Amino acid sequence: MAAETIDAYHAAQTGGDRAICARLRAEIDAGLPKAEAKIWHAHPVWFLNGNPIVGYSKLKTCVRLLFWSGQSFDTPGLKPEGKFKAAEARYTDAAEIDAGALQGWLADARRIQWDYKNIVKRKGELVRLS
Repeated sequence: MAAETIDAYHAAQTGGDRAICARLRAEIDAGLPKAEAKIWHAHPVWFLNGNPIVGYSKLKTCVRLLFWSGQSFDTPGLKPEGKFKAAEARYTDAAEIDAGALQGWLADARRIQWDYKNIVKRKGELVRLS
C-alpha cells in the first residue's frame, strides 16, 4: 500500500534512508517555504503554482533527489535524468547531502521552471515559465 502522506512515506523507509529523506525534507521546506508538498505518484514532491519542482524517491540502492527543471540550473552538481529537463542527485547516506549545493539548486528551482503542469496538454512540448 502506498504512503498517503510524507510522514508515512518516511516511516516506511529504513534507518539510513529515513535519515536522508528527513534531511532532504528539512532543506526543501526551508528553501521552498511557499511550495505545496504532497505525495504524488507515490513519492514526496513539492509544487509551485501546480508545477512539480522537486521530489525524492527510494530506489533500490539509494535515495534520488529529482529537480524537474534541473538541467537548466546554474548551480553545478546535478546529473541529467530522462528526456526532458530533469536532473538528479543520488544519496546513500545523509552525510553526503551538501546543504550549500542543495540550497543553490532550490534557489535555481524558484527562478528557473519549465511547465510540466501542462506537458500533456502541449503533447510533450515543454515551455519555459521563468
